[in-house]
Amino acid sequence: MDILQRIKQLAFERRVEFTEKALNEIESDGLRKSDVIQSLLNAQAIAKVLRSTSRYRRLKGERLYVIKSFDFQGTLIYTKGAIVRERKGEVFYVLVSSKISIVEA
Repeated sequence: MDILQRIKQLAFERRVEFTEKALNEIESDGLRKSDVIQSLLNAQAIAKVLRSTSRYRRLKGERLYVIKSFDFQGTLIYTKGAIVRERKGEVFYVLVSSKISIVEA
């Protein structure tokens, strides 16, 4: 199974955890956790894969996945997260999530 499919499966199974920062961003943008989960389920591709440089990450060089996708209402959402193995199995940790402002020229 490819990475995007794994993330979608975790979202479908509601095996998604949100950091405090992500929850604050979601709230400040007037979103709900369910909007973020919907955007993960609708994702067509992973926009970018990064290596974490944070000293607070569990694993050195942990892969972070950037996804830009729409929720069911058509709101474009930016989400960055990591797949983490825990005792209860894999979980997708959302580190950052917010609306993407669309500026028309």
